[in-house]
Parts: sequence; structure tokens; C-alpha cells
Amino acid sequence: MSESNSSANCCDLAGNAQKPEDAVIVIFGATGDLARRKIFPALYNLERMGVMPPNAAIVGFARRDLSGGAFSAMARESCELYSHIKPLDPSAWASFERRLSYVRGSFDEASAYESLALRLSDPALPPNALFYLATAPEEFSVVARRLAAAGLGSAGRGEAQLSPFRRLIVEKPYGSDLASARALNSTLRGCFDEHDIFRIDHYLGKETVQNLLYFRFANSIFEPLWNRGHIESVEIDVLESGGIGERGGYYDKAGAARDMLQNHLVQLLCLVAMEAPASLEPEAVRDEKVKVLKSIRDYSPEELLSRSIRGQYDEALTADGKPVRGYASEPRVSPGSRTETFVSLRLEVDNWRFAGVPFTLRTGKALDRQLSEIRVNFKRPPATLFAGYCGDSLAPNALTLRIQPDEGLWLRFNAKEPGIARVAPKELRFAYRESNDAYFPEAYERLIADALSGDSTLFIRADEAEESWRIVDALEAAWKAEGPPLLYAAGSSGPVLRDRESGGPW
Repeated sequence: MSESNSSANCCDLAGNAQKPEDAVIVIFGATGDLARRKIFPALYNLERMGVMPPNAAIVGFARRDLSGGAFSAMARESCELYSHIKPLDPSAWASFERRLSYVRGSFDEASAYESLALRLSDPALPPNALFYLATAPEEFSVVARRLAAAGLGSAGRGEAQLSPFRRLIVEKPYGSDLASARALNSTLRGCFDEHDIFRIDHYLGKETVQNLLYFRFANSIFEPLWNRGHIESVEIDVLESGGIGERGGYYDKAGAARDMLQNHLVQLLCLVAMEAPASLEPEAVRDEKVKVLKSIRDYSPEELLSRSIRGQYDEALTADGKPVRGYASEPRVSPGSRTETFVSLRLEVDNWRFAGVPFTLRTGKALDRQLSEIRVNFKRPPATLFAGYCGDSLAPNALTLRIQPDEGLWLRFNAKEPGIARVAPKELRFAYRESNDAYFPEAYERLIADALSGDSTLFIRADEAEESWRIVDALEAAWKAEGPPLLYAAGSSGPVLRDRESGGPW
């Protein structure tokens, strides 16, 4: 059946989904980089696509002394620069601008929260509120406590009391280690009920990541093969060609493991390795993700060192002879810093389905590629017939799920070459942007809409965050006893190290 005629077989789940509800969306840190680059463009795009609830209002909260007009002008410039829908639609912008207002105040200023509470009590505004913490991480607890003190929290109300709602979106990094994550959990839960806390990881809002659940559990041809009997290994890569830019102040305290491994890559691992949830309800999905993390055992420091590679990009010359500075020369990086900009970690999920299958998680800066993808490598056929004749030259089957760029799926298989007795690898390819003319939403659009509807499926639960920190904390502790990171040239494929257990290359 052609794609154009296949819509009759579509199963539309949108009718079962909750709809975004009217609410006042309060953005703390509204003049910051995250709000300007991601949040305002996402909200505007929801407006343009008709997803924004009709009576929703948007309140910016920040330290800068801005008039309402200046705040609107800043939001407009953000949407013009960073919205992926261009040019700005005059009608959509006019509707969006009417929603905007601004409250000036520092994050620990009680009187500013009193002004905010007074603003939210206006009967012309929706009674619901969604608070977005687009602030520096050290402000998360401060803002949550001040909201609760002003009567704007939800702790103690219980799940039965759903209206009006008070929800909190918390950006990453969610803590800097297990102890700080637990402390932050304790603080937030003292101010908001757990079901009202939405810990955001924008990777979970990407279309290809969401498709993992559909791809695995809506198809009968792959799920029976999705186990240790058929899968040789899984590789999860989030690689970046750019350096840290102006983020040295933050990055030098975090490093690649805390900045990327603990959240983005671990979340992708969970979606690849999880069992089928009992339903599509948020807690059913999140329960299965936590089970995956609990199935990763506590490795000894020696095991973690043998399973990991830690690197830092060094100065190099580009192909046209231009110098590229190394990490140690980046602004606001401490002299002699041992912070890693590349990490590779091999984990195993010790459950019935995946015991013995290595999952290799890699991420790095200033590399020769810019991509995010998952590769599932299947085992070679038994050494009879073609495998017996071809040996290692018979390419193993592999499934690649590309998250960005060129979102799509690639399945590698072996086939006969025309006119000659030769086996060669071929690919079946599905590219979202080539085969789908529909709107391709950005991650923040989906996640904000889900928070407005109360759907927490794509958000991180407290125990998920703590389990992922357990893994990264152990890795960081093992590294402390080791020397500095391996240097690799900026623009290269990263550090090369022979596996200390098997002697093979990574």
C-alpha cells in the first residue's frame, strides 16, 4: 500500500491525550538565554499552530527593570531570531503579545512574590499556574521556597485536588551529584507535590526519541529480536562539533559526564532497554525506565576505569590552517583544568532481556561530527552458509535511529549484488523530513504543551534522577584517582584508547 493510501490504517492516539489547559505561565529568568532562545519561541510557535489555550497568559519574572513594552519587544526579537517558523506571522504575534506581562524582582525578594501572587489573583486570568524555572540551578530551591511562602505552591494538596493546578518545570542540571539531587528533591517536594513537578530533559521531546516507544512496541518484527539472543551491542552517541563557547563558567564545574551523560544519554538508554509498560499512562512508562536504571549494578572503581574513556580537546589546526584553541584556553576555564569534554562509558543492564549486552554511551565536544543517534548492532548469523564463507566480511545487521540531524531510521541488511555472486550491505531508510509534510515540532513545544496538560510521560521522576546520579557519581569518584583526561585534537574523532579488558579498540 502506498504511503498516501495508508492513513486508513493509522491509529490516532491524539484523541485520548489530555489537552493543554488555560493557565498563567510564569517564566523565572525571563530575560536569560534559555528563555530567549528556547522558551519564548516555543510558546510563540504553540500560538501560531493553534495549540496555546485561548485564555493562557505569560508572565515574565526577572531582575532587569523593564517596562511591559520593553519586555514585549525583547520577546519579539527572540521569536524573530530563534523560532524555526519564519517569518514572524503578524496575526499570531499580535495574539501572542496580548498574553505578555512582566514582574520585576530578584529571586529571593519576598515582596516580588507578593506582587506576583496579587497578579495571579486577578479574576480575569486563569486560576491555574505553570511556573518555569529558567534560572541558574542554584536558584531552583530559592524560587520554589518563595513560591510556597507566597501561597503559590501545591505541597500537601494531594492528587485528588487537581484544580486549580500549580505546576513547576525544573530545567537541568538537576543537582550536581546524588546528594544535591536528593536535597533538591526534598526542597521541591516540600513546596510542590511530586505529580506537580516536571523535571525537563529536552531530548525526550524530540520526535525521534518519542518514536522509540512506537517503533519498539507497535511493530511485531523488531520486539522479538530486542534481546540478548539477537543483539550484540548498543551504541548511543551525542557528539558535537563545537566547543564550549561562552559556557566555561558552568562547564568547568560540570564536565561531559554531568552535563550530558547523566541526563540525555542515560534517558536514551532507558528507552532502548525498558520493558513494555503496562499502559501508556505516565507512571507506567516511568516505572519501566527506573527498572532499567536499577538493573545497572554498582561497578567497582577499577571496573569503571576499564569501562570508560575521559578526554579533553586540545588546540589544533583546521583543514585550511586556522588555529582552534583548546579547552584549557577557553574563557572562564581554570588553568590546568582536568574537566573532561569527552566521555565514553560501557554499561550493562543486568536483567533477563539484556544481560551481557554492552551499552556504550559516548558524548563529546569539538569533534569531527555533529550527530545524535542510537545504533543497535545485531549478532551475525551462525557460521554456516554465508557466514561460513564470508567470516568478518559479512556485515552484521544494524539499526540506526538518528535523533539529529536528518531524523530517521536506517536498517542495514545484506543482499546479493546484481550480476555477480557477491554479498554486500544495503540500507532501508526512512527520513522524517522527506516523508512527512506535517509540522515537525521542536522539543520545547511538545514538553510545554504536555506540562500544560499534566502529562508527565516525557519528564524525569525524582527516583530516575537519583538513580542516574548514582551511576555518574561512581564514575566521577573513580576518575579522581586517575591522571588527567586524554588530550585529543579539536576537530578529530576524539581520544583513542585500547579496551583494558579485551585489548580491542573502542
